[in-house]
Amino acid sequence: MKNQTYRMTMLFDFYGELLTPRQKEFFDLYYNEDLSLTEIAENYGISRQGVRDVIVRAEAVMTDVEDRTGIIHRFMRSRRAVAAIEQAAAEIEAINRHQYDNEQITEKTTTILSSVKTLKEQEHGI
Repeated sequence: MKNQTYRMTMLFDFYGELLTPRQKEFFDLYYNEDLSLTEIAENYGISRQGVRDVIVRAEAVMTDVEDRTGIIHRFMRSRRAVAAIEQAAAEIEAINRHQYDNEQITEKTTTILSSVKTLKEQEHGI
């Protein structure tokens, strides 16, 4: 994945519900709200090291689950495949429109692009 923050945010999106309320809160503040360990520690009246320990444990839990299941890895691979299908169907549609104007090809590419749209909507929980 691109960088550590992006990776951790993806882990949180997929596995955040596995964390304790305190782990969720600190993780969210650190990665999503961009608060420093010191700021979180001051807000909760604990040490900076205490905050760090909670976040490190949360990272370990989610990383372990991803290492065991590979759900995010499969999700990203599926996302790339859907994008490739969408691009190929759009290119076929353009070639057909400019060279052939075949109604069956138009129907099939419309079906493919509609299915891609449905997959993307499911991906985003729409």
